[in-house]
Amino acid sequence: MSDFITLLEFEFILNSNPKIASGQKAYMKNKFDFLGLSSPIRREIQKPFLLKIFLPPKNELENSVRTLWLEPYREYQYFAQELAFMYNKQIQKNDIVLFEFMVLHKSWWDTVDFIAVKLMGDYFKQFPNQRDVRIENWLQSGNIWLQRSALLYQLKYKKELDNDFLSYIINHLLGSKEFFINKAIGWVLREYSRVNPDWVLQFCEKTTMSNLSRKEALRLIL
Repeated sequence: MSDFITLLEFEFILNSNPKIASGQKAYMKNKFDFLGLSSPIRREIQKPFLLKIFLPPKNELENSVRTLWLEPYREYQYFAQELAFMYNKQIQKNDIVLFEFMVLHKSWWDTVDFIAVKLMGDYFKQFPNQRDVRIENWLQSGNIWLQRSALLYQLKYKKELDNDFLSYIINHLLGSKEFFINKAIGWVLREYSRVNPDWVLQFCEKTTMSNLSRKEALRLIL
């Protein structure tokens, strides 16, 4: 795996662009340093690294992701989460610990949303008996990124979305002053309105939520 990461680093650095990096850093509120790889270039570089025939064994995934997560440039976190996604059909019960680590370290919407929707979303489909205790812990944690993950893991569930559980999660977080929480409330409701607009409309009518959440939730209905 060390050779795998070393070669990736070589390719990333070879294609770095300080001018692009400066703009990317500013867009992310100066929270992270970047190499300056545009998304199309980064994806082209990493494409061979994500071919199934070249992927490392599943038992090396956690160490690989944690190593990449400690890298100083944001592109490595982007690659790490996409690497983790390649193993979604091999998810194991304890992988949720790794996903939580990813959410809790170097936290921002650009990684948290991917992890919540694509990694945690698939995880809870495969291990539904883990859902209630994990989500409750996230809600009680006071950490906005775990709470945002609780809201967004069902984002792409469509008709499989558990609206009673979503209602419970939203009601627990009502009154939050956090932009990223209120935005996520509206986002998941808006996405669900594509398949169940009546439920979303009724929920919004009986629930006192922030103007931001309500506006986002009803965008496709009104």
